[in-house]
Amino acid sequence: MPFTLESPAFPPDGPIPSAYTCEAGDASPPLKWSGAPAGTKSFALIIDDPDAPDPAAPKMTWVHWVLYNIPASTSMLAEGAAKSGLPQGTLAGTNNFRRTAYGGPCPPIGTHRYFHKLYALDTTLTLANANKAALEKAMAGHVLGQAVLVGTYKKR
Repeated sequence: MPFTLESPAFPPDGPIPSAYTCEAGDASPPLKWSGAPAGTKSFALIIDDPDAPDPAAPKMTWVHWVLYNIPASTSMLAEGAAKSGLPQGTLAGTNNFRRTAYGGPCPPIGTHRYFHKLYALDTTLTLANANKAALEKAMAGHVLGQAVLVGTYKKR
């Protein structure tokens, strides 16, 4: 069975509803996954936007959410989990908004792509308040599988 990530809120490569953006509630979207590889001890999640600031001339990848040490027994994050409570043991890292909370899509121009990348790891990580770069470095050699869900958003 393949390792997959999906959201009941939007289809793959489809538009992300405004409820999960800076233009509305800025709630984290519901996510669910299946098919984690054997030996998975934890998951890590990175949501980022490689189209910042302008999809016609991207200059950076903007990081919206960093989570790690999501328990291996977990197979979903509920809508608004960033505010209502993450699974016990889950740690949040620092995003490009300089906070450890979810920051929804808020593109200054054009339609951007938002990559929701879930990693199955063969370990739990000993990190504190890691950013994306530190998490990726710590995950090196520990990734058993990766599942990706892409959504799009354009400000109204």
